[in-house]
Amino acid sequence: LNFEPSCIRDYLCYNLSRQIGEYATRTVYCEVIINGDYRGLYLLEEKIKPDKNRVNIEKILPTDNALPELSGGYIIKADKVNGDPVAWTEYAYNWQNVDYIFHWPDPVDATITQTNYIKGVFNNFSTAAHSMYTSISTGYPSIIDIPSFIDYMLLSELASNPDSYQYSTFFHKDRNGKLRAGPIWDFNLSFGNDLFLWGLDRSHTDIWQFKDYYGNNGSKFWTDLFNISTFRCYMSKRWNELIAAGQPFNTEVLNAYIDQTVSMISEALVRENARWGTIGDHAAEIQKIKTFLVTREAWITANIGSYSACSNVSVPPLVISRIMYSPKGIGIYQADDLEFIRITNDSYHTIDLSGIYFSGTGLVYQFPVNSALKANGSLYLASNALAFEKVYGLTPFGQFTRHLSDLSQKIVLSDAFGNVIDSLTYTDSYPWPYADGNGYFLELADLSFDNSRPESWVAASLNPTSVTDPGEVSGIMLGPNPVKSVLVIESQSEIVCIEMYDLNGRLLHSEIVGCEKKEIDMAGYKPGTYIVRVETAMGSVTQKIIKY
Repeated sequence: LNFEPSCIRDYLCYNLSRQIGEYATRTVYCEVIINGDYRGLYLLEEKIKPDKNRVNIEKILPTDNALPELSGGYIIKADKVNGDPVAWTEYAYNWQNVDYIFHWPDPVDATITQTNYIKGVFNNFSTAAHSMYTSISTGYPSIIDIPSFIDYMLLSELASNPDSYQYSTFFHKDRNGKLRAGPIWDFNLSFGNDLFLWGLDRSHTDIWQFKDYYGNNGSKFWTDLFNISTFRCYMSKRWNELIAAGQPFNTEVLNAYIDQTVSMISEALVRENARWGTIGDHAAEIQKIKTFLVTREAWITANIGSYSACSNVSVPPLVISRIMYSPKGIGIYQADDLEFIRITNDSYHTIDLSGIYFSGTGLVYQFPVNSALKANGSLYLASNALAFEKVYGLTPFGQFTRHLSDLSQKIVLSDAFGNVIDSLTYTDSYPWPYADGNGYFLELADLSFDNSRPESWVAASLNPTSVTDPGEVSGIMLGPNPVKSVLVIESQSEIVCIEMYDLNGRLLHSEIVGCEKKEIDMAGYKPGTYIVRVETAMGSVTQKIIKY
């Protein structure tokens, strides 16, 4: 808390980062006593490191010097040099150079091949940004995770942090993934606070920190990104989302969180001040932050530009329709090798998949340029393409990097600029269907259902070597449709089971069949639309049935 009279700036900013969906180190206040000597109020922060609960990337090892292992994961920082070797240096638009240092792997462990690779990623990004090259195949959207860069810039600018971009500025890149900005770090100089004892006063309400010539601009790409109209449009859109009523950057929400934090540490502040005498007029310091925020937000809103050009971007109707997150191992194949995701085109036209990717961390895949998905078609992405094909009898479209969590994971499918196409967070607990290591996977009962809701999913099971996409199953007939009393289901192969759901995803009927023809009495059901799922030895189909 040195140089920080409010004692809340780091705590506030790290929590804001998490509230907007970006990882930041977890923090807790604590009072330190050593051998009976009271040392004051401290903020305990976890270290930045690669870990599924921290910076969620694969750990690159010294032996990883060929692709795809060479592609990640890295944690790189722009920072002061404190004994660690500088990996490379970049130029800024002002008088300062920017030193880049390995955070992971350890600087002494990074190989020349690894240094050249990650430096090349930054160089390609810098060139594309400076050229305002927006191509989704080879421009800056193909290199960086745009939402993470926008969130980093908005947090830095909201706080008007003079250290951002030049020092304590982290980046990370997962294996086969895009370069991401963050996590944020070291925000004690912010909201009007600076090293006043050293004659520095740089945290103002009316400047962009990445363009302040006399401050710390960081690498040229920060300013270059802001000067690209498309990037700036999305930055403005995100800003206006975050300052809306009830959102994390809204001043009323911020003031309430500040008050909550101050209340939590109020007793400790008395002891801190008694020990060191550095707190001063704490209430006045907190009011300065609140006043700063009001003025700062008004200035950013007035100067960030319009977002009308990107306010209603059309995204393709792609739906995450199956998730095998916790398979059983089969034969020589381990459970993790048999994970898969199915994506369905819920439209009557072919969709260009170029640049579409899974944003965020933990699941890495970017669709190749010029790839496509036919009308009403589906494709599988597997954790191990060979194992998937051998066990399930299908050729997957591609292979993703990393593994799905057996507990809970957010899956976000986005276009090249970060516009969300589909998003959900599954868990292995109720009310999500039971599909945890029991041979079942999650299946969306109907494409019209909201797949972010657990009741829209069912637990489905298909025999190994006979997993078939519903579009490939033939010889199954359901009728009449619409139906009044008796629904007849016939199949050329044995019907294994039949399930029926309402439009809210609730299971209404389920039975094991074991023959090729089955009748369902619909007379007792109310008029409306129902979903019938038929599983056979050849695969399964799901169809809407209208009861009148």
